[in-house]
Amino acid sequence: MIYLKTDDEVELLREANLLVGKTLAEMAKLIKPGVTTRQLDKVADEFIRDHGAIPTFKGFPNPYGGPFPASICTSVNDQVVHGVPDDKPLQEGDIVSVDCGTLLNGYCGDSCYTFPVGEVEPDVMKLLKTTKESLYKGIEQAVVGHRLGDISFAVQHHCVLNGYGVVREFVGHGIGKEMHEEPQVPNYGKRGSGLLLKSGLCIAIEPMITMGSNKIYLDDDKWTVHTRDHKVAAHYEHTICVRKGKADILSSFEFIEEVLREKSI
Repeated sequence: MIYLKTDDEVELLREANLLVGKTLAEMAKLIKPGVTTRQLDKVADEFIRDHGAIPTFKGFPNPYGGPFPASICTSVNDQVVHGVPDDKPLQEGDIVSVDCGTLLNGYCGDSCYTFPVGEVEPDVMKLLKTTKESLYKGIEQAVVGHRLGDISFAVQHHCVLNGYGVVREFVGHGIGKEMHEEPQVPNYGKRGSGLLLKSGLCIAIEPMITMGSNKIYLDDDKWTVHTRDHKVAAHYEHTICVRKGKADILSSFEFIEEVLREKSI
């Protein structure tokens, strides 16, 4: 069942998603060589709870194993999604995708950003740039009267045009009182196909893009997903609301990118 959100519900979703953006900005302050992803997780958990919310990832059920043990997913280098925070220090030249979810006042926030760790190779930075661009190209299509396939095609077209792989097994999703609602939002598809987009449809669009092949495998921890060729992958995600003329982006990268600008000075 697909639920269109009222204006009041959209504002509650916005609050939850802005908290995710602020949490990711706290991660941006900390990410550097030598920091562990478990340290990031501890800070994220405390920050979310201090703001009256619950980290939705913690304890999330897994059909293949135990519940997710952390409050954020931290996917490093060839890890595509659902990386489990650990005690291994980040290294100069790594990239880390930090995916974060909150439950605030009964509504969910969900967003992801891929961070460079120190100085990163130019070809890797191009992957990050292209993946983020593809997210916004998908969002441009998330307007009343378009179809779900228009979003999917826009993401896929931009990434394939630049020579990258598009992961097919993991997709975006509807969002509201539950973190994962209908419909699924693939990062590949045909223009003009799929669900007709209506005002009030809230979805998370999240390109997961690989430097090489789009083939993946599941780690022994039953959570972490890697590229088969062990080339790096990037992941960016916004929660948006479909509107007439222009989508309403409910999450935010502004807090993150302000921190990154300050760090680069």
